[in-house]
Amino acid sequence: MTTADFWSRFESNGIGMIHTVFVVVLCCSRVGALAQGYAPEEAVKRMTVADGFEVDLVAAEPLVRQPVAIDFDDRGRLWVLQYLQYPNPAGLKRVKVDRYSRTTYDRVPKPPPYGPKGADRLTILTDTDGDGRVDTSKDFVSDLNIATGFAFGYGGVFVLQTPYLLFYPDRNRDDIPDGDPEVLLKGFGMEDTSSLANSLVWGPDGWLYGTQGTNITASIRGIDFEQGLWRYHPTTKKFELFAEGGANMWGLDFDRNGNLLAGTNYGGYLMLHGVQGAYFQKSFAKHGELHNRFAFGYFVHAPHKNFQGGHVTVGGFIYQADAFPPEYRDKYIAVDTLGHAVRWHTVKPHGSTVRTENGGVLLQANDAWFAPTDAVMGPDGAVYIADWYDKRTAHPDPDATWDRSNGRIYRLRSSTADPAPQHVDPQSLSRAQLIDWLSSRSEWKVRRARRVLAERRDETPAAQLRKKLFAASDDHQALQMLWTLHVVGGLDDDLQAELLNHRAPSIRAWTIRLLADDTTPAATLLPTLVEIAKSDASPIVIRQLASTAQRLPANECVPIARAIAGRSEFQSDPYIPLLTWWAIERHAVSGVDDVLQAFANSEAWKTPLARDVILGRLMRRFAGDGSRTGFAACARLLASAPDDAQRRRMITELDAGLKMLGRKKLPRLPLPDSSLAIKRVDDPSAAGRLDAIPPELTDALADIWSDQTTDPLIIRVSTRLSSRAALDRAVALAL
Repeated sequence: MTTADFWSRFESNGIGMIHTVFVVVLCCSRVGALAQGYAPEEAVKRMTVADGFEVDLVAAEPLVRQPVAIDFDDRGRLWVLQYLQYPNPAGLKRVKVDRYSRTTYDRVPKPPPYGPKGADRLTILTDTDGDGRVDTSKDFVSDLNIATGFAFGYGGVFVLQTPYLLFYPDRNRDDIPDGDPEVLLKGFGMEDTSSLANSLVWGPDGWLYGTQGTNITASIRGIDFEQGLWRYHPTTKKFELFAEGGANMWGLDFDRNGNLLAGTNYGGYLMLHGVQGAYFQKSFAKHGELHNRFAFGYFVHAPHKNFQGGHVTVGGFIYQADAFPPEYRDKYIAVDTLGHAVRWHTVKPHGSTVRTENGGVLLQANDAWFAPTDAVMGPDGAVYIADWYDKRTAHPDPDATWDRSNGRIYRLRSSTADPAPQHVDPQSLSRAQLIDWLSSRSEWKVRRARRVLAERRDETPAAQLRKKLFAASDDHQALQMLWTLHVVGGLDDDLQAELLNHRAPSIRAWTIRLLADDTTPAATLLPTLVEIAKSDASPIVIRQLASTAQRLPANECVPIARAIAGRSEFQSDPYIPLLTWWAIERHAVSGVDDVLQAFANSEAWKTPLARDVILGRLMRRFAGDGSRTGFAACARLLASAPDDAQRRRMITELDAGLKMLGRKKLPRLPLPDSSLAIKRVDDPSAAGRLDAIPPELTDALADIWSDQTTDPLIIRVSTRLSSRAALDRAVALAL
């Protein structure tokens, strides 16, 4: 309606129009003033919980609105990140939005305090009267602009505000930042605010881990990725892409063996098991290919049995405390955003990885507005749940109006649990007391103790930790000591050599990982690693060894990978074959002599894992490189094939690799005389055709070619290699 039309109608319908405008204004004001759905107390009454559990309201609007992440600080106080700026960053203009809700903005905002001020805030919630219900709140930092995660440590708070990882110092602990934030990382993608980098969690190795979801591309220190698991070290300042792919991950945790488990929105699955140097599935048509075009494979999500609820699993963690009944220990507890519930699941070994099985419902809201976004275990062993509380949970129209007036936090507790003891701040403890905490049955206490010991940068406890490691009758306790030894700098070459022979596979696997995480392992350890690759029976040890091999120089990586490739018992493992390939691929061209010596021989062809997983991919990798080195390697691999069947398989892989070289123009060669008036044009389907025959492949081409062949594979690969005879044969057959 134009302005003129409006006033024309107003003059003819005066009273009615005034009434209509009044009603619209009144309704809009009510939407802004009142929370939707049920009042907080009524929402709790509608909830049903598993037998033996109770649920309490901890916080609600106006103290909490749109909570996206929660956690407890060292003093036992609950903090909440309020995502009030969602879905559009403040101060930016949209240039375009595609059909997947990916948005291009006019610029990259500057970090706080110089960039646009948003509505997000990181808030401290306090229960001053001890009744279990929050009654006061204080913003630690406000004016955040699309902030999605936070973590405590090293004298301040780490905050994810895309495209930055920020650090707000508060060394005097007065709940006021000491100054402007330090920019630790820059370059996280910001095209879709429902899948940004998120979920900061300290790993047992002392690195800060996070995820990045779908629809966005990060570019950090020269590393590009759309979806992935990443990590940042607080003292060395290193950044690594831990694994690429994985769908829209939101929430991660580490189980008792240090396995990284990340929640996902991939339908029918709960999580993926993230491992170092891996590639995971994603919606390739929507999000593009993996950045390593030579990955030649990827891992799927952890197999799940009896999936129930909505397809979005976020805020998941492994319950590791004793405040719940014993049957819930080491179970995966996660919020079901679209199913309006909190569920628990069993995580079981599956070769070198894990599988999951639905356990049941811990909390069912019976309320379509219940939209949980995060869950954590508190210092008291109860589970705390953040509730966005909004009926709308789907990807929004970027111009949609959200009700930002509400949000809740609940506590799920066992009705039979003993009262929690008075909270103790780990920062107040001595070194000896912190080491005692490492043996606690509460993972909350263990993780805080390890982080505080790491912050103090004191190697003094190393001797005590080492003694406890070897004295531990419980392998998990020994693993806790190993992790802590590492973060305090007490893991030396001699100790690593000793631990490589430890009885516990988890200790051996983590020793292998830690010895190559920061530096190259001592040369004296390399023969031991090769021997482990040949003989260790544990799939988790071999899995980690394959991941670690990627980080080693070619002359050290290849012998380890070759030994693993000789283990036929791991051929069907969900992870080991591809991890072994990725280790080899890392050095395929730069370490070509080592690779060919290890694999272009009759012994490799006799080994199922090497034959069926490695050799074909090597041929494709060398051909796809398009270099003289690569083509020479192709010729050696082809010559090493033991029989016609394997030779043909290598030719097929050669063809696939050549196709990767891209689309090239065909030379304008004269055609045979024909009554068909065919006009020669550049063939757009001629992907991967070389401009000239690679001299390194001349003899191989002569061996496979026959002027009388009608084999499409032989004709196609020969044509890609610029054989004039093959092109003439193809044209003659076509005519």
